[in-house]
This record gives sequence, C-alpha cells and structure tokens, in this order.
Amino acid sequence: MYIKRSIESIIKKTAKDYPVLLVTGPRQVGKTTVLKMCEKEKFNYVSLDKLSERMMAKETPELFLQRYKAPLVIDEVQYAPELFPYIKAIVDEKQESGMYWLTGSQQFHLMKNVTESLAGRIAVLKLLGFSQREKSDIKNNESFVPSEKYISYVLNKKIKNIEINRLYETIWRGSFPKINVNKNMDWEIFYSSYLETYIERDIKSLSNINNELTFVKFMTALAARTGQLLNYADISKDIGISEVTVKAWVSLLRTSGIIYLLEPYYKNISKRMIKMPKIYFLDTGFACYLTKWNTPEVLQAGAMNGAFFETYVISEIIKSYWHNGRQAPIYFYRDKDKKEIDILIEENGILYPVEIKKTDTPTKDDIGNFKILETSKLKIGKGAVVCLASNYIPLTEKVNILPINYL
Repeated sequence: MYIKRSIESIIKKTAKDYPVLLVTGPRQVGKTTVLKMCEKEKFNYVSLDKLSERMMAKETPELFLQRYKAPLVIDEVQYAPELFPYIKAIVDEKQESGMYWLTGSQQFHLMKNVTESLAGRIAVLKLLGFSQREKSDIKNNESFVPSEKYISYVLNKKIKNIEINRLYETIWRGSFPKINVNKNMDWEIFYSSYLETYIERDIKSLSNINNELTFVKFMTALAARTGQLLNYADISKDIGISEVTVKAWVSLLRTSGIIYLLEPYYKNISKRMIKMPKIYFLDTGFACYLTKWNTPEVLQAGAMNGAFFETYVISEIIKSYWHNGRQAPIYFYRDKDKKEIDILIEENGILYPVEIKKTDTPTKDDIGNFKILETSKLKIGKGAVVCLASNYIPLTEKVNILPINYL
C-alpha cells in the first residue's frame, strides 16, 4: 500500500526546472519510494548501499555513469562524492531537466559536495516520515501559519478531529512509513533494528565512534530532553563525555535528520533573551523507543506526555514546510526570567506567536507571554494556541484556539 506524499507535487514541479534533484532525509522515510512514484518515464535505478556499486562509483565514476545512463535515480549518493564532477559535466553538456534524481541521508557531506560541484544545477528537498496530513489523506499543501487565510483554507477542508487516545497512538508509533503501512509490525523490533542500522551505516561512516553503548546512552539522554533547552554541559556530566564530544555527536544527529535544533528568535525583542537552542526529535516513535515508553497508554499517562505532545506539534509544523520545498521559518522565545513563547513563525515580515498546550480548554493565562512582543517594533500577526480542543474558536481578538488537526 502506498500513501501519497505531499512532496510529490514539489518534486514534479522542481524536476522541470533543474537537471539534478536531491531528496535528503533520515533513513527509511521513503525517499526512494516517492521518487519512483513520481517518475513520468522509466528511470534507471542504482543504490550505493550495495558495496559493488559503491566501489565502482568511487573508483571509476565516469564508467559508472556510462553504465547507468540518465534519467537515473542514485540512492544514498553521499557514499560516492566522486560522482558529482562527472554529473556536472554531463548536465552541462546535455542541458536537460530531470536527468538525475538523487537521495541521501547525510546532509553535511552531501551539501558540502553539492555546493562545490553542482551549484545552480541542483534543487535540494527535505523529506521526513509521514505527516498527520498524509496519514489522514488530507490534501493540504499549505505551510502552517496561524493566519486568517490559512485557517479559512483548513476550515474548507472539513478535517476530522483527532481523539486523544488515537493521537498518542500516532505519537508512539512514529512516522516511519514501514511501521505505519504494516500495523502488525512489531514496534520494538522495528526501532531496535533501525537504531542498529543507523549506527552501522550512518554514524560509523561520519565519525569514529569507539563505544557504541555510550553513543546509545547519549541518544537516550537527548530523547529524554526533547522539547528542552540544549545544555551541553548538563549532558556531558550525565553521560561522562566531554562537551566537545557532546557537540560533535549532536551535530551528527542533526546532520542525519534525527533531531532538529529550534533556534531562539534572532531579532532583538529583549536583551535578556536566552541564546541556547531547544532540541526536538523529528520522529516521536524513535524518541519513545529510546526512552522506553513501550505502549501508547504508558506514554499518555507518563511524565513526558506533554514533552512528546509538543515534539509532535513541532515536527508536524516542520513537515508542513519541508514537504512543500520550503525552509521552516520557526523559532522560539525565552528570556532569563523564564518567560517563553513556544513558537514564533516569521512569514512575509510578520511574526506569528504560537503556544502548544496539552489541554482542550486553553485560557488567556496560557498566552500571557505574547505581551512581550507588544514592546517590539515587529509587525505581529494573529497568534494561536495549538491544543486538544475540538473546534476552532477565538480566544481573544488577536489569538485563536486551533485544534491539533489544523496542522
């Protein structure tokens, strides 16, 4: 069974304008599958996960591209950066769009080689696991922003509410296509296998990790902090590794699409702003596995239910941008007095404040910190509280209550 991906329309549109298309994202989010579903003609296909093909691509890249002719899908292309200069030469000669479709799960190495070899010739798109929209078969290609235009668009879609037990089942299961398509798949076996594959294929190729158990302990410590400020010293003390190592390993997880660092808003709202980012796991199921929340019921009743609810909302907002070919212009605000606004979305010069609350009855007290923005010279748009409410209703003249299904 194939679940249609939101990014398909962007892939088809972008492939008409560029000779090379690169889709990046974590392993097993469906990069290759979605490219194959978007083919208008028969593409050749080759995966550099296979050692024989990888060796050929690295040692004789010109011969490799003679053997596998365009139009061509190259899977896990980061393993053979030697291909990029030869791809450049071919596309410069042919001057055709949609010649090479590439996938890769290690963005740092990919982007370094891409910018050096294929600048101006390649479009880069990011893909994560299934979004809430995709799993519900909702055709919503709008990036989330709590404007009147967006709300009117969603209202016209008549989207069904998400019942809380089903929501926590969704959060616990995670967004990887394989475990969502096959509901009978063993959750623990899937994520334990994913962890092992991720360390073997991505982490070991990016860094010299000598102690795999320590690295897993580190990942677990981060998962337990999803939705919190990223304090390198605190993690260093807990795991017994240096801050330098913590920073390097955080970079690895960010590079391979496992975590997202939400940066504080960079414009001067207050001189007392905290400059540390917040950390979020991009797949809540993987974070649940690492932190040993082994059933949705235990997760829903547990101490981290609010953190996972917030993480889920953040990841859904990010998908609404990435799966539409856009960067996510989202930030947060927190000052030294611990006054915080969960999300600030900057769109067309307007700043939209958003609070995330695991409640079905938010109050005006929940948006008290929005007043901080009134002292700035920034243009402030409609605010929102994303929550478990059943209906969209105004909370104040400037802030609306938005059910989570509106994402």
